[in-house]
Amino acid sequence: MRKPLSFAAGILAIFLFAGAAGVAIGASSRGPSITNLALLNGVIELVQRDYVHPVGPDQLTKDALKGMLSRLDPHSDYMDESEFKDSQSDLSGRFGGLGIQISAQDGVPKVISPIDDTPASRAGLAGGDLIVAIDGRSTHGIDLQKIVRILRGNPGTPVKLTISRGAQPPFDVSITRAIIEVPSVKSAMQANNIGYVRITEFGSETTRDFRKAIDKLKQDAGGGKLRGLVLDLRNDPGGLLNAAVEISGSFLDGGTVVSIRGRQRTEDRSFTAPPKGDLLPGVPVVVLINGASASASEIVAGALQDRRRATVLGTPSFGKGSVQSVIPLEGHGALRLTTALYYTPAGRSIQGEGITPDTVVEAPKEQQVAGALMLSENELNGAFKNPGRLGAVPGASGDPKQASTAARHSPPIKAELIGTPQDAQLRAALDHLDRSTACAGGTTNGTAKAGCK
Repeated sequence: MRKPLSFAAGILAIFLFAGAAGVAIGASSRGPSITNLALLNGVIELVQRDYVHPVGPDQLTKDALKGMLSRLDPHSDYMDESEFKDSQSDLSGRFGGLGIQISAQDGVPKVISPIDDTPASRAGLAGGDLIVAIDGRSTHGIDLQKIVRILRGNPGTPVKLTISRGAQPPFDVSITRAIIEVPSVKSAMQANNIGYVRITEFGSETTRDFRKAIDKLKQDAGGGKLRGLVLDLRNDPGGLLNAAVEISGSFLDGGTVVSIRGRQRTEDRSFTAPPKGDLLPGVPVVVLINGASASASEIVAGALQDRRRATVLGTPSFGKGSVQSVIPLEGHGALRLTTALYYTPAGRSIQGEGITPDTVVEAPKEQQVAGALMLSENELNGAFKNPGRLGAVPGASGDPKQASTAARHSPPIKAELIGTPQDAQLRAALDHLDRSTACAGGTTNGTAKAGCK
């Protein structure tokens, strides 16, 4: 949203500009043949002439582009000028609507997660919910960008969503639209000088706000050293690549954060942390993730796990390991095109498999969203298969860790409980840090404390 776009599941966006005006169309000799262009033009003319209702050529061309891109994979798409502007509003962190991130699942919009403190989260929407109707009209087969435009509207206006959740009968939820101003970083001091930082999305202001949060936590610790930090990436659908790299680099002193591999060798890149980037040297870190942690969230969790800078706790992440480039087209919107796959520092591809926590901790049943079914990237229509580790035999698994099927589809914790004293997964993270810091202290005679390994 910011990063991610608010209407897509964990979109990892890199903005590519070919000159100030965008990409000029028709400059390549590798384009479609004259026969293919004639076929496309002929079908447009036929529809304009014989379709039961008048349809303009601009609408048909836009729909043809959308069909072309959306059939490639779950994340590629064409945006017209209006949709492109909306996506830029998402990245700025301020827009009007309900406050949810959605993707398409079998032609129906699916909630990836509600954004904290928005009408959607207050109404009880949850990850995995299918929006089967809006104001009584079916959403099946409607373009995702159009769904976003329908859901947005003037603040104070109501909208009725019909929700399908697991095996429950469909039910209606009435929500009042509002201006969505989303702070992507929240923080609080926990007991025993353990800091807590939650990142809800990776946007253009996330790094700045994260560093401010760390500074405040250090002050709240009385000028002393934090005993530990919980970085909460649950329900974080992703965001901007540079923000993910910068947040990862805030825990690392140099070295690889993530690498991307495209179709051409010239597109391969490696992103590194600054030589003295760790803002909390020596402070133990736990990263919390769940099935709605996607894309940029997985880059951070994977980097800190591979570099052994943090313990990852929670349930397996979504598994979106592809990179989308947003390519403006002069006067005609933009393409959001999958151009590469990303790999963790150890060469793992997360595509379709996600990050498996070092310690799997599911939310207790009473704290789970009742009836919610968390689907992963590999269950989306058209999703890529995991290509395996860099340099490994084709088809080999990208991650040797495997979680149980139950944990992989574990319903998420209720949004209103995240970060509260009742949050069982957060309590587990805090207990882990309490144990690790106590054990690190040892005893006066150099032997391990009771319960320490």
